Amino acid sequence: GILEKIRLYLIEKLLPRLEDRRKYHEDFAASTSFHGVHNIVQTQSKTRKVLWLLVVTGCLAIVVWQICSRFIYYFSWPTTTTVVVQYVEKVKFPAVTFCNLNRFQAHAVSNLKIIFLIWNIVSGVLKKFAMEDKYSQELNDFLLGNQNFSIKEFTRKNGFYLNSSTLLKCEFFGKPCYPQDFEHVFTEYGNCFTFNHNDLPARRVSLSGRGLHLLFDVQQEQFTDEPALGYTDAGITFVIHSPEELPRFDGLGLLTQVGVHAQVAIRQLKSIIQEYPWGECKPDIQLQYHKIYSTNGCLQEYKARYIQDWCGCLPFILPGNGIECDLLKFYNCVYPAIYDIEVKGLCTVGTHNSTCPVACEETDYPTTVTYSSFGGEKAMKYISAKLKKSPEYIR
Repeated sequence: GILEKIRLYLIEKLLPRLEDRRKYHEDFAASTSFHGVHNIVQTQSKTRKVLWLLVVTGCLAIVVWQICSRFIYYFSWPTTTTVVVQYVEKVKFPAVTFCNLNRFQAHAVSNLKIIFLIWNIVSGVLKKFAMEDKYSQELNDFLLGNQNFSIKEFTRKNGFYLNSSTLLKCEFFGKPCYPQDFEHVFTEYGNCFTFNHNDLPARRVSLSGRGLHLLFDVQQEQFTDEPALGYTDAGITFVIHSPEELPRFDGLGLLTQVGVHAQVAIRQLKSIIQEYPWGECKPDIQLQYHKIYSTNGCLQEYKARYIQDWCGCLPFILPGNGIECDLLKFYNCVYPAIYDIEVKGLCTVGTHNSTCPVACEETDYPTTVTYSSFGGEKAMKYISAKLKKSPEYIR
């Protein structure tokens, strides 16, 4: 009973009467430095009261919006990008991968349509390709008669090769280089060859005309490309890339036609991307068959794992140590698996939570290519005598 009396006594003391509270509120509103409230209370006109009430309410809404927007901006992890242009006296020479636009030699191919249809299916592992059903019967007949046919060995043996007859001249910083200095690699163009696959030490390359000089004989008389199937070009395609990365021709390859001298000026562009949440980089991803992480390498390894799980074999142009897929597996399983990846969108790129996010560090080589006619009158005579070829052949 005593505690209850004390509680009631304190409540009576702490809570003033209604009239006192109303007077206190009016005094506070009249004396506060918040002029909007002061004008609402002191103004006798109802119109002015409504106007001031709208002003005060609007100001409060703006304040709340500003505070909320600053919190939202803060938790969006804003990023400041800094671009620094720095002159580097010595830079590492990039890797350069070359391919002949003609994938196979004439003596190796008896049925052009079948071979190129098969190769389109193979290259579809790296890029989307719409397979035509009108060749399916011919392809089935070929596969039934060649079930042990290895397209990997066929390509290695009968595709474009690099030797003294195709690589007529090679110089690197004034010193001769040879076909054995190039590393063989399979791409969607078949046999390709990479120079500087060992990542040579940094050199002074600031002067024009220094670097890698090559003279190719593309041997057009050996071309098997069928114009009816869309193969109409003759020349060399090449891509400049980091020695630690695989070449990527899809959308990045440069073309040089026959009979021209191409001079390629390069710049090195190094980009460092911030990790999430400031950027989209995910630094903890490691690739199994590549030294450094790249989006292209990640995509290839994902495709390789998916195909190996689905088909029980591995296409020879993808990284891995699985059993090589034969032609029947390519036709019946590998291509449908790639189509399944494309249609279902199983492999995403770019963002930190995608299958293959952006790399944390990228080195690109923007290029400028200029062309001139290959060989003048005197040069033609000199080269013709040296190579024992007619000027028409050299042109």
